[in-house]
Amino acid sequence: MPNLPTLALLMLAALLAGFIDAVVGGGGLITVPALMLGLPAGTPLPTLLGTNKVVAVTGTTMAAGKFLRSGALAWREMVVPVLASALGASGGVWLTYRVHADFLKPVMLGLLVAMLAFTLLKPDLGHLHAPRYGLRHQRGLAALIALGLGFYDGFFGPGTGSVLIFLFVAVLGFDFLRSSALAKAVNWASNITSMGLFVWQGSWIPSVALGMAAANGVGGYLGAHVALNKGSGWVRGVFIGVVGALILRLGWQVFRG
Repeated sequence: MPNLPTLALLMLAALLAGFIDAVVGGGGLITVPALMLGLPAGTPLPTLLGTNKVVAVTGTTMAAGKFLRSGALAWREMVVPVLASALGASGGVWLTYRVHADFLKPVMLGLLVAMLAFTLLKPDLGHLHAPRYGLRHQRGLAALIALGLGFYDGFFGPGTGSVLIFLFVAVLGFDFLRSSALAKAVNWASNITSMGLFVWQGSWIPSVALGMAAANGVGGYLGAHVALNKGSGWVRGVFIGVVGALILRLGWQVFRG
């Protein structure tokens, strides 16, 4: 159990992460490094990731619920991608106990740089909601994206929400607000599936996770509320900022060696 000042800082980090994650994803950019600093040295990776998933699932639940009640996206468009994400996350968690995720960091770094460049070069990207496909094909593509990113989220995680939003904008033609709503539902499914499996294996620290989870839930609710009020243009701006921060964070990890 960390001392009280450390626990208070971890809860503050979780609050901020919940807010950011609700808008554009990337909450793991804050909580995972915070847990690395706050937990004892030598804490097993599955325990750190499991603790983080307990924290993250509260924020994604609050944010997804807020988006769903707002009507930003019909719940029928979320069902198939949500199920695909849960299936992918199950495979990702299984792999976490067998191999180390470090080899994914350079791949993720390259993907984030490409995403940021594409978004900056296309200033109108994500401003208008103009789906490119019929509902059947849209659901199928969304499910494939959710399956792959659900697997990644169960296995490693950082940047999942941001990549989901980008792909829903670039591939499906959604605006940033509706992409954020769908991404949050998909990320909720991967988080809750991963959390259940990590907790079942005993890979979490309740004394840390529960306090951080409460703070993350408050942040998630507030973030979704602000995103709905501010609209797609504001979400796009936050997206660019968070992806830039993710690039710096992962770049430092990769090039540090």
